[in-house]
Amino acid sequence: MIGVGCDQGGFELKNHIIKHLEELGVEYHDYGVYSEESVDYPDCAKPVCEAVISGKCERGILICGTGIGISIAANKYKGIRAALCSDVYSAKMAKEHNNAQIICLGGRVTGRELAFMIVDTWMNTEFAGGRHQRRIDKIHAAE
Repeated sequence: MIGVGCDQGGFELKNHIIKHLEELGVEYHDYGVYSEESVDYPDCAKPVCEAVISGKCERGILICGTGIGISIAANKYKGIRAALCSDVYSAKMAKEHNNAQIICLGGRVTGRELAFMIVDTWMNTEFAGGRHQRRIDKIHAAE
């Protein structure tokens, strides 16, 4: 299950991504928002991060205008590794090397088709483990 959330800057792209996930047959939970009314992105990151931490969702996708703010907010949660992805290669490395459970996208800077490619790449990439796990362990030791 993938948790999906956004602020008003990511509302349109979130809806496109949800439709894409439905077409792929991927289970998801929509954590909002449900309109373009202004909200604070830290509040939007919270339910997705909590769902990933609790195990309710295996992964998450968060979207704000640039992806920057919501990725900063998500990475404040202990145990979360959220990666801002603006290209396919970053999405692949976010999963393969960093085992990022959450990817963040910029709804105002990432086109729909590119977003689909980023999401697909991240979902279909396996974590490499090995030396990368050692590095992740060091990150979490610092929390």
